[in-house]
Amino acid sequence: MQTIAQELEIIIVDNHSQDDSIGILRNRFGQYPHIRIVENERNRGFGQGNAAGIRHATGTYLLIINPDVTLPHNGLEQMTHAMEADPSIGLLGPQLRFEDGTIRRSFRSFPRLSDVFIKRTILRFFLRKRLDHYLSTSIDPSQVQDVDWLAGGCILMQRTFFNELGGFDRRFFLFFEDTDLCRRIWNAGKRVVYYPTVRAADGKQRLSEGGCFSIFTKKTVRIHLCSAVRYFWKWR
Repeated sequence: MQTIAQELEIIIVDNHSQDDSIGILRNRFGQYPHIRIVENERNRGFGQGNAAGIRHATGTYLLIINPDVTLPHNGLEQMTHAMEADPSIGLLGPQLRFEDGTIRRSFRSFPRLSDVFIKRTILRFFLRKRLDHYLSTSIDPSQVQDVDWLAGGCILMQRTFFNELGGFDRRFFLFFEDTDLCRRIWNAGKRVVYYPTVRAADGKQRLSEGGCFSIFTKKTVRIHLCSAVRYFWKWR
């Protein structure tokens, strides 16, 4: 329970799940007037799946959070206070930690096309300096700081600013919609801030992980590469 729970509107999006999730959600939360359940008639992907819920939002801030991410009880209060104290912040995200306590490095530099290729091939052993720059390995994950972009699993923005930017780009079904959004935030003169003062629990590993041969075995890797092509074409 968040310390500012009484100030929240909660919007749960069922992105056309293939099990009984929607029934479970309606039975558990349907009687609460401050909780809205949005059911998509098809899987719209990450960006547009979230957009279906955001259309119903009326609050000052938007917290976009994956169901496997859990904030500490005062996490959202701390994050909103940080944004209220500094209007130059366009997007803010907490530190993410996996179940074993390891830190998910949810921040990266804006990628070049070569970075995606290097990361998935044997070249990662020979072009380590280039890969380290893309993965932002020099960044201390315990320090509050500006970063190029943050993974979209738990991010906070002002709702009006999100809408002014046009929200998530519809061209991205899954992956790179967060990278693209952060790039537009920087272009609009606002900052993207990594905020490890708040530590959130992250329940699973990245769906896009895998080497070059995983394109034949993992659908999510193929989607990731398709999104990469769209991203680099857009920002060419």
